[in-house]
Amino acid sequence: MTLIKSISGIRGTIGGVVGDNLTPVDAVKFAAAYGTWLKQQYSKERLTVVIGRDARISGEMIQNLVTSTLVGLGIDIIDLGLSTTPTVEVAVPLEKADGGIILTASHNPKQWNALKLLNAKGEFLSGEDGAEILKIAESDAFTFAEVDHLGTILNNDAYIDIHIDEVLDLPLVNVEQIRQSKFKVVVDGVNSTGGIAIPKLLKELGVEVIELYCTPDGHFAHNPEPLKEHLQDISALVVQEKADFGIVVDPDVDRLAFICEDGEMFGEEYTLVACADYVLEKNPGNTVSNMSSSRALRDITEKHGGTYEASAVGEVNVVALMKTNEAIIGGEGNGGIIYPELHYGRDALVGVALFLSLLAERKVSVRQLRDSYPSYFMSKNKIELTPQIDVDAILKEMTTRYENENISTVDGVKIDFPDNWVHLRKSNTEPIIRIYTEAFSQTEADALANRIIEEIKEIAGI
Repeated sequence: MTLIKSISGIRGTIGGVVGDNLTPVDAVKFAAAYGTWLKQQYSKERLTVVIGRDARISGEMIQNLVTSTLVGLGIDIIDLGLSTTPTVEVAVPLEKADGGIILTASHNPKQWNALKLLNAKGEFLSGEDGAEILKIAESDAFTFAEVDHLGTILNNDAYIDIHIDEVLDLPLVNVEQIRQSKFKVVVDGVNSTGGIAIPKLLKELGVEVIELYCTPDGHFAHNPEPLKEHLQDISALVVQEKADFGIVVDPDVDRLAFICEDGEMFGEEYTLVACADYVLEKNPGNTVSNMSSSRALRDITEKHGGTYEASAVGEVNVVALMKTNEAIIGGEGNGGIIYPELHYGRDALVGVALFLSLLAERKVSVRQLRDSYPSYFMSKNKIELTPQIDVDAILKEMTTRYENENISTVDGVKIDFPDNWVHLRKSNTEPIIRIYTEAFSQTEADALANRIIEEIKEIAGI
């Protein structure tokens, strides 16, 4: 069991000892720090924060604690109830709120939960702001409101529908062409809020929906990270139902993966590639993804005459570079689509709508579409960390070993070989080292990953 405090929020497992896990005390303390920081940013008499949560079992408990804490600080709450991360991001500016909190541990298993914090633009906080909130949390420097100045709670359960309307109104979403195509799609909502949002969006687009694990009760039917080894059920159902393809999202609906009509993965990395291909074809421009993402996005961007750049891992880093480069689409290779035309946040609903528009206009199957893109293969691995492992020393040694290669240390260590690459970094959200590799074949990517893992274990003495 563990508690991870970082500039992007607080994340941990439910239960256990205060300070070591995400207990009620920790949730209250961190919510109070965020509320206090907001009050320091604004001189307004009343502040407003939008709160939503995914469907995990601890969500209602954590939401009650966080909401009551902010009310105790004199902050008004707009409670979206069961929601998605991108829905909360959309709601914050529409409501002219001063911030937002999404209660979700994203792809982590059901025993985890987290507080993900937004600014008034509905975007994740900067590193500097996150560090300041951590400092406030450690100091216990909270001043709560007197009884006549407590905050209020307004319930608004319409925002998934509002979010869908915003997506359908985007100029590049070809609603009529999608409706005419009569698609049949299987949806795996991992028994969280994607089981609400994605079928609703598809039905608005005239798509026939086969629902799998779409009951939002928080009892995840499989590991909620949308990787191939967790998705045998939807792969089989797509083939059984003779569906056009399958859609998989994580519990808070900011990651998106597709299953081809033959039951094979489209490739989580290629979600962004396909959506970017569609957008760039209509509106040429620049793109950004993080260092752990496929080279395929670079290839597609250059094909359409744009410029591609890679940021450090983390949505806030991708967004910052997108703004600097005036990128018209970007995201992360984990299936996260960021389309600034709507908002600067990973959004599976936007991704689904753009992908359907692409399929409808090109009149190709999902397998044919995947086969049309440059073929890269990735291997994503991790090594569990113990307190005795010195990650910085490991990364420094790996940098020395490969000093004659093209190396970036912007975020961990990325070693670019002529025909493949490896990216090593300590996770911000889990006690692990991530090892990502990419090559022209799966065998080569796996072999490179295994070689690097053995080298790390040798250096660490494990």
